[in-house]
Amino acid sequence: MIDQTSPFGSLRGQLLDAAEKFAGSPVAVSGILSGLVDDVDRALREELEIFPVCHHSPASALAMVRRLREKQPKVIYLELCEDLQPLLTELRNCRLPVAVQAFATGLDGFPKTWAPLSVVAPITEASAEYQAIAYALETPGVELVLVDRSTDHVFQWMPKEESESKDPKEQPKEQEAGLHGDAVGLEIGDLRPRFAELEEHLLHHGKVRHWSEWWDQYVEQPLSGADYDTYRQVMVLIGSLFRRLGPDGDRLAVDEDRERYMWTRMREHLATSEADPADCLYVCGAFHAASRVEQFGLGSTAPYEISPRTATTWLYGLIPSSHSAIEAQFGLASGSVSIAAATWAKALTRGRLTPFQLEGQKGARKRAAKLPAPVPRGEVADKLTGFLSSPPTLDELDQAELLGWCVDIVRLARRNGYLASTADAIAVYETSILLAGMRNRARPTPYDFQDAAVTCIEKDIVPGRRDVRRLCEILLGGDRVGEVGYDALPPLARNVYDRLAPLGLDLEKRTIQRALLDLNAEPHLVPCSDLLWMLRYLLPSDAVRPIMGERRLGERSIQESWDLAFGKYQRSIIELGYEGVTIEQVLEQRLRRSVWAPNATAALALAAVEDSILFLGSRRFADELGARAVELLAAERTVDGAPEVLRRIRRLLAHYRATEPELPSWVEDFATSGYAHYCTLLPTSFVDEETGVRQVAAMLGFLFSMESLALALGCDRAQLELSVQQSHPEAPSKVALLWAARHQLGLLPLAELRARCDELLANPLVVPSFPQYIIGFVQAMEPVPALAGFGVEVISKAFGRLPDSVLLPWLPKLITMLRDGAGELMPVLVREAGRTFPGSLTAVDSWVPPWTARPKPAAASAAPVASGPVAELLMANPAACDAVAGLLGCEGEWRAPSAGGASYREVGALLADHPEPALALAGLLT
Repeated sequence: MIDQTSPFGSLRGQLLDAAEKFAGSPVAVSGILSGLVDDVDRALREELEIFPVCHHSPASALAMVRRLREKQPKVIYLELCEDLQPLLTELRNCRLPVAVQAFATGLDGFPKTWAPLSVVAPITEASAEYQAIAYALETPGVELVLVDRSTDHVFQWMPKEESESKDPKEQPKEQEAGLHGDAVGLEIGDLRPRFAELEEHLLHHGKVRHWSEWWDQYVEQPLSGADYDTYRQVMVLIGSLFRRLGPDGDRLAVDEDRERYMWTRMREHLATSEADPADCLYVCGAFHAASRVEQFGLGSTAPYEISPRTATTWLYGLIPSSHSAIEAQFGLASGSVSIAAATWAKALTRGRLTPFQLEGQKGARKRAAKLPAPVPRGEVADKLTGFLSSPPTLDELDQAELLGWCVDIVRLARRNGYLASTADAIAVYETSILLAGMRNRARPTPYDFQDAAVTCIEKDIVPGRRDVRRLCEILLGGDRVGEVGYDALPPLARNVYDRLAPLGLDLEKRTIQRALLDLNAEPHLVPCSDLLWMLRYLLPSDAVRPIMGERRLGERSIQESWDLAFGKYQRSIIELGYEGVTIEQVLEQRLRRSVWAPNATAALALAAVEDSILFLGSRRFADELGARAVELLAAERTVDGAPEVLRRIRRLLAHYRATEPELPSWVEDFATSGYAHYCTLLPTSFVDEETGVRQVAAMLGFLFSMESLALALGCDRAQLELSVQQSHPEAPSKVALLWAARHQLGLLPLAELRARCDELLANPLVVPSFPQYIIGFVQAMEPVPALAGFGVEVISKAFGRLPDSVLLPWLPKLITMLRDGAGELMPVLVREAGRTFPGSLTAVDSWVPPWTARPKPAAASAAPVASGPVAELLMANPAACDAVAGLLGCEGEWRAPSAGGASYREVGALLADHPEPALALAGLLT
């Protein structure tokens, strides 16, 4: 039955007749078509006026401006997270577009793997929500109420599977497109088909490539000049269509919960404020305007219980946004937001409308928005029938506008390296008209012009950084980037700008600025230098980039040069303000958080100690981090971080010995714990296949370099000797390391080590694996520097004796190893090679390697053996000399001293004749 009291009764009857003729059965199709009309009728009959919008739609913004001037509501209910309301007053201190953000790092009630949580709601000037906000904040007596779920509920209602599978790395690659990062985006009026086949059908028959282009042709252009009733009915109809043809799933369930939430909040506000619903306006997405939940409408009594928020602490602020960031986050066509902004500006001029804007808004012209007398609203009339039954009014060709676009794109293309000419401008003009005609448009749209320019001007290779499509976007408005004003910044960001004020730079500019610091001539810039180094640690690498100068332990720069891009990375600075009040506090928190993270290692903790010394200079905090490093080292069961541990503890030891009267207690604990820890793990690391030779070499380097300190603190050297004795590696490289360790401990003389290597070279079965022994000896130069000469000897013998079939395949491995350890291995190897090999080409022919065996001198030419009391003492106790000769690899035999009795008598006679020196010496000794 058709409701004759409804203004849409006639339309409903026409649709049912058409459905019956088209489908042959009035069951399925007629149910959908009549449901569309019912949804429109229900929304328009509601006591509280519903204003349906689409996000970033110029048509919605134009209709909002007209309706606010006519109705002048006293209360505006806006579909936006209710806890974001305090931030809206700060929009006047910003240059649009910006995004309202909620941020949380300390989670309570959510999985820890979700951290950090971030929600952004971008706002542009060409949007209905901004016009409503500006009207409410600038008009006395008007109240703005945000009624959507809180940001905490955004994540409470998020499907767990979707959240856990979300990869934060899947972000836009361009910098401007990444202004929102991996934050969850909130759209006021998300209006897009949720049925993939429907969207594909609309794009195919509309002869367009992207949904944004279809929306611009079939919705934006017809509604931009339509009256309010037509706009409202068409938007609700579209929202109902997408809602009824969309799949039932988690997303629809969340949307219905949001609708219950918003209607509950509005009824609560009306009950407490006693406002007249006739003076209120509800601004929501067209999808929500066609809601069918039982809580819909002010007359509904269906209960709905709002769940409490979690204990998560949320922080709020404004971050800069851009047109490309909005397009990337919400899946819009590239350049669509810029085109919408240009359409908005053109429509304002054509319709002679004055939009609402916040007083003091940056980047906007001052407009006097005087409100006329309110216009009472008449009865709801059927505007859908006329809109759907009549063809759209085609705009006439604006020849001057299109010619201007064509000339300007050619000029812009030539500036960017394209060989474009006047003929290309004519071709773009004609192609734009041709494409518009193929797409049933009398007037070429910016999308037609863009396709025509790409077709006529684009080449196989882009000569510059920008292609023609990007040039068209720049021509039609460019990628506008917002800016958060100083007064709207969090305290930390304002503190940063204030502390860097002595540099004399405008840090709000988006260009890269060069800062020159002469710290000797201008000592008042030293605090600026300290702050820049901390920002270098905390911000992205391109935000604060040192050109000249460095900061390391024991070193300070005299002059520094910096490239600063604070305006481009303003969002990163703002988000630092969510972590603390000052940069020092944020840095301390991050260092402490890094050493207490589940994946923290001893090497990472030592790096944190070094960073705390460099940037904070707090001995107490450094000791706290150092104590944590001792705990992490004792708890490690692998030695993967041994090279990094060795490098950093050596550097910290050198720093403390040069600057402190005594070592901190944690350094002593680290030395003793590390000595015992690595002694325990050494035997298993030698035989473990997953432990590399570099890690074992680093362990030995720690044990040998820290041995003196560890023994002075009470460690036992026998523990190291037992650990080496218990090691039985099988890999050739680790066998060489073990031999080097035994040599360092005095268990393997150099002569025996040389003999073992010669035996390996002489054994044809071992020759193919000999390069692995060389790798072990090269790695041993760090823990046993005394073997540097022997390492040069082994490499020289290998190059001289190994066949090419063995040597050539091994050379890349040697080069790779030396490159990886260039900082530790190459200086020692090059220095020792310089000592060993001749320094000139002429000396090469006569050069004899020092390790080559030399013939023994003839007995006749042997020098007489020294005699006397010293010789007699050494011959009576030869053990000491034999031990030294064995360590040095010297061979020889003891010979009898020559007769020297006469010499003894002569010496005695000389002392008897001249006793004065002997008596004087005796006096000194007594």
